[in-house]
Amino acid sequence: MSVLLGSSLALASAAQAETLRWASQGDALTLDPHAQNEGPTNTMSLHLHDPLVMRANDMSIEPGLATSWEAVEETVWEFEIRDDVKFHDGSDFSAEDVAFSLNRARTEPSDFRNYISSIENIEIVDDTTIHIHTSGPNPILPQQLTQISMMSKEWAEEHDVETAQDYASGEESYAVRNAMGTGPFKLESREGDVRTVLTRNDDYWGMDRFPMEVERVVYTPISSDSTRVAALLSGELDFVLDPPVQDLERLEEEGDINIEQGEENRTIFLGFNLREEDSEFDNVDGVNPMADKRVRQAMYHAVDAETIQRVVMRGRSIPTGTIAPPFINGYPEELDERLAVDQEKARELLAEAGYEDGFELTLHCPNDRYINDEAICQAVAGMLGQIDIEIDLVSQTRSLHFQDIGNREVGFYLLGWGVPTFDSEYVFNYLYHTDDGERGSWNATGFSNERMDELVQEMGTEVNEERRNEMIAEAWELADSELVYLPIHLQVLNWATREGVNVPLRADNQPHLATATFDN
Repeated sequence: MSVLLGSSLALASAAQAETLRWASQGDALTLDPHAQNEGPTNTMSLHLHDPLVMRANDMSIEPGLATSWEAVEETVWEFEIRDDVKFHDGSDFSAEDVAFSLNRARTEPSDFRNYISSIENIEIVDDTTIHIHTSGPNPILPQQLTQISMMSKEWAEEHDVETAQDYASGEESYAVRNAMGTGPFKLESREGDVRTVLTRNDDYWGMDRFPMEVERVVYTPISSDSTRVAALLSGELDFVLDPPVQDLERLEEEGDINIEQGEENRTIFLGFNLREEDSEFDNVDGVNPMADKRVRQAMYHAVDAETIQRVVMRGRSIPTGTIAPPFINGYPEELDERLAVDQEKARELLAEAGYEDGFELTLHCPNDRYINDEAICQAVAGMLGQIDIEIDLVSQTRSLHFQDIGNREVGFYLLGWGVPTFDSEYVFNYLYHTDDGERGSWNATGFSNERMDELVQEMGTEVNEERRNEMIAEAWELADSELVYLPIHLQVLNWATREGVNVPLRADNQPHLATATFDN
């Protein structure tokens, strides 16, 4: 690994402050901006491309490639498009590219189609004006557009990538390793899981709006915690997005390392497989233990989030009783209370369900996506073992883990969920709605409830805030009663930078390097 670091990280000395050397434990899954709705992948995409509407570092909404927007009719949003924007190849950005990009993102196999499922069609009014027609009133469409990258229609047609990569099937396309957007940085080189180099787009429309002090970005995924820390301490790295919690105290004692900490807009939880009557992921013949709510309750009673916080996360997490982050509209504060840790109660529930001797169960877990994800799963396995549920832990890189989730080849599984729209509808749309090809694309549990589906669809079109929040509250009550997911904790962000390097902390855990600065 030291040879790799020497060749791929030591590309800029401390005197070359315009280069920012950045690392985290995993790489973007793909450069296709509409293929995978996943945090690190979106982070990379949004350095190369722009959305119509952006999130500022404080998470407020601000203009991106659209200068203004308004609902001109009950089911029509009008967006005015910047007329001074160029793609990285010098070609003009126009409303035609907006229509192309939105259509690409809202149709299969794009993982963003749930985001903007309300869109029925995009009308090009002129080169700088579009009308987005929705199936019903959509009060949160601007928030939903903050993660949808705009692409060049001409470039996509030239390279035969008019549709998004089918990531779940392992499809390869030109857009997987190449990109050409309007964003603050251009792609210089890309070697997946090794290194990605970006250079500043000096013709960027936002040059006068953002600091744009970073001229070159060298991103290196480093899966080893100790190697990431060593590279930061030695000066080979300027910024580590995910320093290991076990090393934070040591890093904080270093005079030339700064740690920024804050709550992330993300919860970590476990999903139950309710899909099958007889699951292949347990050793019980003829039935699926997790389909019995008593079993799910028993497993919840056995998982001690306080111990995970103290031992695994070194205090850097916040145990939660809901999968809703407190940042979002509709956060059910009254439901944010965990079931008591009670092994005796857990065994009683298992016995009532007919599993007094326990059973064996597969737990699928990523090992390079969330903070201490594999260690969390190991702790959960030990806790469930105390009530005679023996866990077979399948721990793998997140690219394979998310493929398995997409292909519904998981049983009991770990997932983290951020909410970029800052609205409860996003959680219900992806995780609770019936997986029908339009919504529920990350609902690998198989949960399906007619009333939940009605609420999800109604809250997506209700413009009366009081009625809409009543729908959201009812949906959270229903979700709580069904116990589809087992919440663990709210993730806490810890960003580490070398002295003199300033990367503003963001609750969405997506650094915006156009706003990074260097002390002179």
